[in-house]
Amino acid sequence: MSKVEWQFADEAVSEDFVKKIGNDIGVKFPKDYIKCVAINNGANVEPELFNVNNRERVFGTLLSFDENGDEYIVDVYNDYSDTLPKELIPFAFDPAGNLICFDYKNHEEDPIVVFWEHEDAWEKEALMESEGITAEEAEEVARENVFYVASTFTEFLNKLHD
Repeated sequence: MSKVEWQFADEAVSEDFVKKIGNDIGVKFPKDYIKCVAINNGANVEPELFNVNNRERVFGTLLSFDENGDEYIVDVYNDYSDTLPKELIPFAFDPAGNLICFDYKNHEEDPIVVFWEHEDAWEKEALMESEGITAEEAEEVARENVFYVASTFTEFLNKLHD
């Protein structure tokens, strides 16, 4: 287990509040994430590097559970919902504006951790109009920007390195 160090956290929130927000969004957050984010709300982490498809990526900050914060998890989720594949729930940013997400597709109880690249991502509606494709097909295209990182939140933290 690599030792991760959390820095610059916002005010701590209760685990119940984290669960409630998950319910509001329509998911059950994993227990390891709930415990971590309740204490390290909005924090960044050292070490911060992880690999995605043999490329180094950087963990920016955990999304916040502070309703007035810039990176309030619900606002971020709503801002990206037109572009993100349906079952993805963001929980962190990287410095380039990509998102680190839980992917609940086929993992309703235990979501995996994925990296979502915003570069070539289209709004699904725009994709349907310009390409003349169905909502399902637009979801499939949206998933081309999703890359597997780890099977659990804890495993993801264990993969962080200098």
